[in-house]
Amino acid sequence: MRAVDTLLVGGTVVTMNAKRDVFEAGAVAMRGPHIVAVGPVDRVRQLVTADNVIDCTGQIVIPGLVNAHTHAAMTLLRGLVDDLRLDVWLLGYMMPVEREFVGPDFCDVGTRLACAEMLLSGVTTFNDMYYFEEEVAKATAAVGMRGVLGQTILKFPSPDAPSYDEGLARCRQFIETWKGHELITPAVAPHAPYTSTDEILRAATALALEYDVPIHIHLSETALEVQDSMRDFGAPPVEYTHTLGLFDAKVIAAHCVHLREREVPLLARSGAGVAHNPSSNLKLASGFAPVLKMRAAGIPVGIGTDGPASNNDLDMFEEVRLASFLPKATTGDPTALPAHEVFAMATIEGARALHLQQVIGSLEVGKFADVVVVDAQGPHVTPRYHLGAGNVYGTLVYSSKSTDVRHVWVHGQRLLDDRRLLTIDLPEVHARALEIGDRVNAFMAAREGSLLNKTVAIGGFAQQETYEIQVKLHVDDIEAVEAQLRESGIEITRRSVRQQFDTYFLFDSGIENRYLRYREDNELIGDENSERVGLNVRPSYTLTLMEGIYEREYQDSVILSRSRYTAQATYSLRFYREYFTPKHEFEIVKWRARYRVKFEDTEFAINLDRITRPQGLGAFVEAKARTWSASDAERKARLVLKLLRTLGLSPSRDLHGDYLGLVRKQAG
Repeated sequence: MRAVDTLLVGGTVVTMNAKRDVFEAGAVAMRGPHIVAVGPVDRVRQLVTADNVIDCTGQIVIPGLVNAHTHAAMTLLRGLVDDLRLDVWLLGYMMPVEREFVGPDFCDVGTRLACAEMLLSGVTTFNDMYYFEEEVAKATAAVGMRGVLGQTILKFPSPDAPSYDEGLARCRQFIETWKGHELITPAVAPHAPYTSTDEILRAATALALEYDVPIHIHLSETALEVQDSMRDFGAPPVEYTHTLGLFDAKVIAAHCVHLREREVPLLARSGAGVAHNPSSNLKLASGFAPVLKMRAAGIPVGIGTDGPASNNDLDMFEEVRLASFLPKATTGDPTALPAHEVFAMATIEGARALHLQQVIGSLEVGKFADVVVVDAQGPHVTPRYHLGAGNVYGTLVYSSKSTDVRHVWVHGQRLLDDRRLLTIDLPEVHARALEIGDRVNAFMAAREGSLLNKTVAIGGFAQQETYEIQVKLHVDDIEAVEAQLRESGIEITRRSVRQQFDTYFLFDSGIENRYLRYREDNELIGDENSERVGLNVRPSYTLTLMEGIYEREYQDSVILSRSRYTAQATYSLRFYREYFTPKHEFEIVKWRARYRVKFEDTEFAINLDRITRPQGLGAFVEAKARTWSASDAERKARLVLKLLRTLGLSPSRDLHGDYLGLVRKQAG
């Protein structure tokens, strides 16, 4: 008889092997990192002897669960913000906070916290994507879990790399350090097509092929992502990345919610694995992944929790249950994705999705000893029936909870003993996590309390004040003013015609006239007399923070204003609306003839505006000039009045600053 380290006896052994053998009174023997015997308890006892024999009567012995997609260290951002769309959540909150806080210590603490949570829910292998992945790897290996760990690469600065080429170099170093480790499989992780470039994706593929490691990437998570991909690349994400050669490598594609029909066979032929994330997709309203179609095409589909900041947990039992329910609800067919199939997705099929099916995912001789024991004696799983092999899968998928997990082995090492973590000092990790959480909370409170800070956080703003003198006046005949300008002899250096859509966000900030303006500025190209929206236009988008502070007022309502911060608006109006959550919102639409002129060797801008929305405001002339000193402002204030008199105009005192004041007055 062969001596083994550990022998589990008496439990229902669910092997997930090719025959889907289930042994009601089974046994599993482990020696070193491997499984050396599996089968009926009487037969296994004839083959092996062990000093450490664990009675699993009334329990179910299963392969370790495979979490096919997560961002483990984001446990430290769990619950920071919820109930937002993916782009607002990711770009407005997660990435700005990560730039401020994510570092080696953050990733160490967050990963250890995640490992504790996953072990307690029966997860033995997880597929990760994050920053400072070497710290994630160190923590994972120290705990004793198995991980496919992807070093993130982005086209813009990230917490661990100021540029994508430095991110790529970091990824190469990470692979060279960890390739061949018994627990860690290093991977290349370009975040997504929309956060990459063609060059990045090709370089990432080349790196993965060079070292024969997986590529972990988000694909087709939202309908907006697919829409933007069609606009930017002329193809949906899977098809686009396929043309770049991405699928020549061992791809693990997260989400794949919004696949086009023609993309399913592309995935199938490539041998790629897919990570289905039901909780995250539901919480973020991303949609319903076509799991049945993908599996029917032969694509291995695993189940993932996604990151704990978007889920908000790492409970694989909950994910498995949801993964089974979703296809039933969306197809109206209760037989869709039965329990035994969805449990395979969490075990052997998840292993296939991670390209690890030869070594994990089932209880078979020669595979690594990643084994979980689940208690089946609680009131929520009582009674248990044995009408067929399918009953045990129903118990695991529909009745069992993560709290039923009693024991966990990874690579033959016991990591959880009767729900006691053996390799994680949970009180210490908990204390460190709370300290980091306090710092994040203080940072966020300060950011959310400052409109400028919140605006700067999403990038692009130059934090400097600009000053300008300006004057506005209402006119009855805007065409006559324009004719006078052209005939006046004033030097005109440039003229343009544009339609502007201005959306103003107002807040209860306690500061009068403080607001944000989102502007879609469509400059007409070619026929200057055309007013057809969308015909020959050059659009641009800006976001402007106006604090509305008037330094002083000169004669005839010429004012000096300051505190204006402007940036290119890289996101949609909907994004900014949901990110800033204004108290009030106003829209102004106008046609503008913009003139740049020189008057007595001084540059001015003259805007001839006809407001079309809201109706009834009429037409206006606005004259302005940048300034930099008190004396310069005084001089330009005098000159702008002289300029207006040259045009036959006399300013009045009934209009100050922006058009917003008029609109608010009209609205009551």
